Amino acid sequence: MPTPPRHSQHSDRPATRRDGRATQAARPRRWTRAAAPGVVALAAAVLAGASFSQVPAPRAEAAVPDHVMLAVQEQVQTERAQAWFDASAQRVATNARLAEEARLAEEARQAEAARQAEEARAAAAAEATRNALRDPRGVARVMVAERGWGEGQFSCLDSLWTKESGWKVSADNPSSSAYGIPQALPGSKMASAGADWATNPVTQIAWGLGYIENRYGTPCSAWSHSKSSNWY
Repeated sequence: MPTPPRHSQHSDRPATRRDGRATQAARPRRWTRAAAPGVVALAAAVLAGASFSQVPAPRAEAAVPDHVMLAVQEQVQTERAQAWFDASAQRVATNARLAEEARLAEEARQAEAARQAEEARAAAAAEATRNALRDPRGVARVMVAERGWGEGQFSCLDSLWTKESGWKVSADNPSSSAYGIPQALPGSKMASAGADWATNPVTQIAWGLGYIENRYGTPCSAWSHSKSSNWY
């Protein structure tokens, strides 16, 4: 009995699914310029600064024109340069602001130091005035020593001004208009030592010692002249 012909494994009939409907043959995929997702992805990645070392770029990279790539690179470089210049300008502005703040703070510190020094000087002067009013001889003793004169010179000065004014700040000679502890003639001469010459014993003593030194050299010489002439 003849053997019936066997069908080949590749039948000319279309393949069927279990539901009985024929399936369409798979069509090969093609990249086209119209649907080039690789071009879009590459441009977006370049603009975002992405790295291509981890994920391989699509083969569509070759489809990006050279002038597009150059334009993207120039844009990225321009943005980076602008960011650098902006940061540099901000640093310059910040440094200038900090320097100005430091200058103003230093000026304020110096002004405060000067104010405190002036207050201390005024307080010391006021205290010296109070001490001089209580004890003008004690202040004169210190001022005599500051000029390099010893205790003997102060003794002569004490004798001289005790005779002239009794060490009274407001001593006034009605016959000659002499005034103050040193009996300046007239009293306004002592304004060269200070505007408070009429009430401040320190100002009067300073003027009197300067007058004695310039005219007689020492208090003892002035005392000798006063004893012989009854004035100095």
